[in-house]
Amino acid sequence: MRIATLNMQNLRLMPDGTLFGARDRDDVEDPALDQADRRLTAALLAQANADLLAVQEVFDQASLDAFHDRYLTRVCAPYPWRLCLPGNDGRGLDVAVMSRFPWDHAASHAGMTAGDLGLDPPPGMSCDQPIFRRDGLEVRFGALTLFVVHFKAPYPDAARAWAVRRLEAQAVAQLLAGAGPMWLVAGDLNEPGGASERAVAPLEALGENLMRRLAEAERWTYFQPDERRYGAPDGLIASPALAARLEGVVPQVLRAGMGREAGPDGAERLPESGLHRPHASDHAGVVLDLERVRSSIIGRRLRG
Repeated sequence: MRIATLNMQNLRLMPDGTLFGARDRDDVEDPALDQADRRLTAALLAQANADLLAVQEVFDQASLDAFHDRYLTRVCAPYPWRLCLPGNDGRGLDVAVMSRFPWDHAASHAGMTAGDLGLDPPPGMSCDQPIFRRDGLEVRFGALTLFVVHFKAPYPDAARAWAVRRLEAQAVAQLLAGAGPMWLVAGDLNEPGGASERAVAPLEALGENLMRRLAEAERWTYFQPDERRYGAPDGLIASPALAARLEGVVPQVLRAGMGREAGPDGAERLPESGLHRPHASDHAGVVLDLERVRSSIIGRRLRG
């Protein structure tokens, strides 16, 4: 069993029936590039060869289904179970899961407030305002509980964004209290490098961020071309019980779908990748192999 996480960069089904490319709003509008982007997104996920995909920046269920049916199933086995529930992002960029086996339970926590959990919100944020900028999507597979997250980005006000991200981390930490001994938090933590104290520290104190098993120079999963800046916002935080069962297992970072501008020169890229675009995303994919604990956490459903 393999789990992969990827920020899909603005996956949205447009009113004309096309899919928005892996681009920001200020990037060049080119339908041919948009289609090539999504072919590369699908190719990267096929390379991941995961049984379960935890993805971010998906506009809605229709966008997820359109990408799956038009692009993903052309290059890999299908994911019959797919879920993208409405979140809190004003642009509609939510978190989602795609799976090759059914889940036992799935729940959105998009409506959860600081008041619900007895947490103190940052100044200017009321106790009845939703905590999550997108959602904390909880999906249970047998003994494993997965939380898919996409925390607040570190802009435009870095200090306030840190406080919001800390609140999101505290909320997930409380939710984990009811998750049992085997849990995994996967997604875009949006934690920038160089912070004296990580906003996601409450989560990392409860388990192990498996990305730390990689050498520091190998952890990067994001590239900002205009600033030539590398970052490691994507995380896989495992419960102590799961981390212990995965002793020696190191996540795999898949950068083959990124633009060729993200060095070093000559690094492996999918054939259709361009200098900046087309690309699968501005994030790399991250894969975690759970084969060692597959039978104990999922049981018989994956056998045959």
